[in-house]
Amino acid sequence: MRRSDRLFELIQVLRDGQLHRAADLAQVVGGVSVRTIWRDMATLMASGMPIEGERGVGYILRAPTTLPPILLAPHEMDALRQGLTLVALGDDPILARAARGLASKIGAVAPAPVASSTPDLFAFDGKATGEVGRHLPAIREAIQDKSILRIVYLSPEGDEMTHVIMPKSLDLGAPHWRLTGYCLDEGQDRVLRLDRILQIVPV
Repeated sequence: MRRSDRLFELIQVLRDGQLHRAADLAQVVGGVSVRTIWRDMATLMASGMPIEGERGVGYILRAPTTLPPILLAPHEMDALRQGLTLVALGDDPILARAARGLASKIGAVAPAPVASSTPDLFAFDGKATGEVGRHLPAIREAIQDKSILRIVYLSPEGDEMTHVIMPKSLDLGAPHWRLTGYCLDEGQDRVLRLDRILQIVPV
């Protein structure tokens, strides 16, 4: 199981509001090590998830996000469908999986489009992401934590270069994802295309 998928599954397990031991979580998500669960939980906490707990005790999600019943106008429903589709078909695997999960929940209680020629955007495939997608979670985590990454980058001339970057923001400027960050080597901001990133290593 990919790490992004494992993080998603951990959130689903913790949604019951109960205390879960790391050893039990390790078995639920495919028999990984307890140490892996410790790292995963640290990542989720750093991302802002309201998870409490520590090694040797267990973990609990204190405030799972819930919404009261709401009524949506037809145009609001269309906007929701299209927005979720854009995220689900995007490059970020964690957000794409979350969008598919959200779409499934809404689709279970919401009507499909009346016109048969209109696809039900709450039932999409979620195509496998490419090389860009595997870099997004690490970059988003570094932005959140204000941490530093060592990035191996392919220049437009085809040369491999290494930059030590403190990521600041991500931007999807068609047709490429771009990372803006402060380059410690050069002492200035750099903009890197994610499709040219060969490797990311936390510093």
